Amino acid sequence: LEEAVRAGVMAIRHRGPDRQRTRTMRGAALGHARLSIIDLSERAVQPMQNEAGDVHLVFNGEIYDFAELRTRLIGRGHTFHSNTDSEVIVHGYEDHGISVAEHVDGMFAFAVWDETRQRLVLSRDRPGKKPVYWALHQGRLYFGSEIKALFAMGVPREEDEVALPALLVSGYVPAPRTLYRGVHQLPPGH
Repeated sequence: LEEAVRAGVMAIRHRGPDRQRTRTMRGAALGHARLSIIDLSERAVQPMQNEAGDVHLVFNGEIYDFAELRTRLIGRGHTFHSNTDSEVIVHGYEDHGISVAEHVDGMFAFAVWDETRQRLVLSRDRPGKKPVYWALHQGRLYFGSEIKALFAMGVPREEDEVALPALLVSGYVPAPRTLYRGVHQLPPGH
């Protein structure tokens, strides 16, 4: 599984040329291609995890109110190891669970793997600026910020002829469909 995730990360490394990393944990493997903007240190590299090592995050985007959220989370007893906006999601998940996205303002797509609960949370910002694509293939869930990452991980590339008319009429395929059979788009705000 880690090799498949690594292939997916390499397929989108142009989106994050500063660092590519994968991590395998019990029940999941995550990968990330990082474009360093906030906190250029090694502490901000993803996949990121909490202090206990059981909540893992990959994140794309920007959290506009992260300074306020960080202050609030520190006040609630959380310890931060980076100065990046990504880490507020890790600790926000510890406090709010699957509703963490309701507590942040920004443009984002993220995945949180809760190793203890064996739960994956995929989330996309309300305006839908940052995409999340996903597919079930051979009993596994694959996801990424670009469809080509899914293909690199082994998801079959089969055109969905039902979606083609929408593309021709509207210039895009509305979520949750994509141009590919079995590949879905997480709708905005989900």
